[in-house]
Amino acid sequence: MSARIRIYGQEAVFSQGQWTCADESLQAMLEALADPRAMTEEQEREHALYAAGRYGGLIATNLGWEAAPHPEAEIKLEDFQPRREPKKAGGGLLGGLFRRKG
Repeated sequence: MSARIRIYGQEAVFSQGQWTCADESLQAMLEALADPRAMTEEQEREHALYAAGRYGGLIATNLGWEAAPHPEAEIKLEDFQPRREPKKAGGGLLGGLFRRKG
């Protein structure tokens, strides 16, 4: 079984780890995301859902075409940015002017 998606008005089919599409540029975009390990019907559908969501497309279901949800971000800013501790009140230019000295 294969999974069908529609992106930018073009249909593409994912089967046995490979994408086929009439539009060469769309096929190149999809091949960049292709997962050659997806061999079962469920894995193919999961990968097609990811690819369609990534490009804002639709996926074919038993009831017709449905919008694919946008996938969760793979890399988040929190992964690279250390947690910041909250600053004490009274900082900055005015805080320095009004702070009492010893």
